[in-house]
Amino acid sequence: MSLTPYNRNLDLEKTLLRKVGDAIGRFNMIREGDRVAVGLSGGKDSVTLLEALLLLQKRSPVKFRVEAFTVEQGKFLAPIQPLGDWLRSRGIGWTYFEDTPSLRLLEEQPEHGCDLCSRFRRRAVYEIARKLGANVIALGHTADDFCEAFLRNTLFTGRLSALPPVTYSRKKEFRLIRPLVFVSEDLTARYAASTGAPVIPCGCSQRTGTVRRNLRDFFAELERDYPHLKDNMLAAMGNIDPRRLLDVRYFEAEVEGAATEAFPILQQI
Repeated sequence: MSLTPYNRNLDLEKTLLRKVGDAIGRFNMIREGDRVAVGLSGGKDSVTLLEALLLLQKRSPVKFRVEAFTVEQGKFLAPIQPLGDWLRSRGIGWTYFEDTPSLRLLEEQPEHGCDLCSRFRRRAVYEIARKLGANVIALGHTADDFCEAFLRNTLFTGRLSALPPVTYSRKKEFRLIRPLVFVSEDLTARYAASTGAPVIPCGCSQRTGTVRRNLRDFFAELERDYPHLKDNMLAAMGNIDPRRLLDVRYFEAEVEGAATEAFPILQQI
């Protein structure tokens, strides 16, 4: 028996809410009285995040508010206003913020890198959150982003790390959360399409020849044979055995003693 479109959408919603609810509960992301500002980038991930939080807001015993905003940095491939029209038609408040420093940066340094752009965006996001009276900022990073960050840091920076599910701004003014940590981009693409939301991608997402694009292609090729690859990587990030790594801070006492005894021999070489 084939599923009707309604049943398919209901299954998508159940899966999404289960995964987002698991992340929020496990990492204590949202608390009583929080005011959560959701950054809408125009893409499928942030739209899915907003929809999930609005649904959970109605069902959760924890009372919290949700606000939506978009930072204009001059990189959308089409006008972003249709997204705002779609939100307002559903009674969802939306703040559009045209960031003048980012637009100036694009004009003066068109080849600037992602790090500089992120720094400008972060400053703008904090400014918007203050105006909205928000204490929590929700970011749309998915399971794919966590896995890619894990490999990128391991292969290119020599650090065994990924993205934090919960962290704080430098002055502890805002709690930054990533509720889509267990949600794949395959799921966000299907769910966003089911909502009818206009998806307006950023030009940066279309760039080729970057580390991020290469890692995405690498994952896509491996997942043809190993479809649960990212699930296993996420599980590994939460199941660390430091004794089987090379960080001496986590060595057992007897191992540390053996290393100390061997050191004089190394000095003689």
